[in-house]
Amino acid sequence: MAEDLVLDTAIRDWVLIPLSVVMVLIGVLRYFVSKLMRSSQLPDAKIVKEGQVIVRARNLRAGANFIPSKSFRARRAYFSNEENGLLFVPKGQAQNAQAQMFSDPNMAMDMMKKNLSMIIPQTLTFAWVNFFFSGFVAAKIPFPLTQRFRSMLQNGIDLSTVDVSYVSSRSWYFLNLFGLRGLFSLILGEENAMDDTQRMMQMGGFGFDPSKSLGAEKDGLDIVQHEWALPKFEQRAEAVLRKLVS
Repeated sequence: MAEDLVLDTAIRDWVLIPLSVVMVLIGVLRYFVSKLMRSSQLPDAKIVKEGQVIVRARNLRAGANFIPSKSFRARRAYFSNEENGLLFVPKGQAQNAQAQMFSDPNMAMDMMKKNLSMIIPQTLTFAWVNFFFSGFVAAKIPFPLTQRFRSMLQNGIDLSTVDVSYVSSRSWYFLNLFGLRGLFSLILGEENAMDDTQRMMQMGGFGFDPSKSLGAEKDGLDIVQHEWALPKFEQRAEAVLRKLVS
């Protein structure tokens, strides 16, 4: 049977609260450091144009049934024509996003700066937590959990008799590392509150590939089945009025 522990208030004052405060301060400091390291460069006109084409094609798919069939076919041919359509990308002109990144030194430098602004602070913070606060039971979650959460919540504690709802200091560090997005959105703004999960996802990618997005949008536009909704508006209005009258 799991044992119930009585947590000392000194652990709250010298472990739990300092860890939380330090994680918030590091997140804010990392944001301003990355903002200072960010190089200001004008966006590529070709990428902006392709993005606007994708938005226009999506709007056409969303409102396809609100225009006549002839107008929809003309617009679809304008976007997806195999000769000069805006969404058609010849195979020889498709550029790999990874090759595009390495061909632009500024893009590669910006990605390296973003990765360093995440890796270096978190490495130092984890070493600090592991050296000073390893082995503490820092908090308790106020609801029961299954045994599957033990490895996540009790990292650094090798006691199978302790209830799963207790959280170790090392696990509290990881919970703060990946769970402070809401607080950062209040402090820094919604657009600036990028959490570390998204940063790690960006580390595995190599940028935006416009040729794939254009091809996917072209395929989605080609399979749209047009059905003009205007002739049915009168029947729908009549049915709604009959329901209201009756």
